[in-house]
Amino acid sequence: MNPNLGSPVRRGDELERMTFPPLQWAVQGVIPEGFGILAGPPKIGKSWLVYDVALAVSSGTRAFGIADPGPQREVLYLALEDSERRLQARARALLGAGMRIPTEFNYVIDVQPSHAPDLIADWLGNVKTKSPVVLMDTLGRLLPPALPGETQYQRDYRIAALFKSLADGKPGATVLAVHHTRKAAAIDWMDGTSGTNGLNGGADFTMNLERSRGNDCALLRITGRDVPDSAFAMNFERSRWVLDGTDLSDAARRAADHAVARAVGGRSAEIASYVQTHPGGTTPQQVDAHFHTSDARVYLKRLCDEGHLVKIRRGVYGPVTSVTS
Repeated sequence: MNPNLGSPVRRGDELERMTFPPLQWAVQGVIPEGFGILAGPPKIGKSWLVYDVALAVSSGTRAFGIADPGPQREVLYLALEDSERRLQARARALLGAGMRIPTEFNYVIDVQPSHAPDLIADWLGNVKTKSPVVLMDTLGRLLPPALPGETQYQRDYRIAALFKSLADGKPGATVLAVHHTRKAAAIDWMDGTSGTNGLNGGADFTMNLERSRGNDCALLRITGRDVPDSAFAMNFERSRWVLDGTDLSDAARRAADHAVARAVGGRSAEIASYVQTHPGGTTPQQVDAHFHTSDARVYLKRLCDEGHLVKIRRGVYGPVTSVTS
């Protein structure tokens, strides 16, 4: 090793003494800091979702109807599939009567893929507010071809690492890219992101919006390095996505109810829904009394084995926790 470079090795007591700021959120409990990907099929409302986030953060109003975006901050929205006419019309639909498009909302409708990283880096370097947010719609418009001898996985990971470095360079910043999912169904929703796993692997977090055609209900999933796996039930109402519930915990519980109903159906779904309303824990005796049955223990064990419930302690079952405070 070159002695002039110094050693990269650190000791545990050095790590022990380090202090770090708390995790920042673009939208509290939903969209964390760092580089992330929002994936979903074409034309299901991803652009409406990120535009709502952009306007909520830049105006300091609630996102998704109930979620707290924190203090008013600067936003850069790369709306690469929209015109200014459409941006204005959608902003007026999302903001409502009497509200003007905030000055803190910055946008770009056309940029060359090779110029986008420098544009974002310059904006992040000059912006004054803490925890700014950059939204790219869509990532496909910014993906360059692979370099000579580079595989698609290497290209995807390189691009993800580049955008991650931009977010890391501005502590507390969020850089979120809208992307599509594959047509083929995937067992693991993370595998549905279009392209290779290089994108998910290089990102700090991945989000997925799942919605059936013709249905206004959807499921928003989030997973990442520094956040727990979460899922929230959402509804598309009057051109905007709103969380289905009175708060994040309620939307997470309804998402769990929907997932169990799709997976097991019938009495199992009813029992799982009942347990979801008792976060402190439920016993088989309580379930039997509520449903006038005598086999709750069998259902509860099966639901735990399948990951729909958890066993808190001997004889006590509870919902799977998925919300960050």
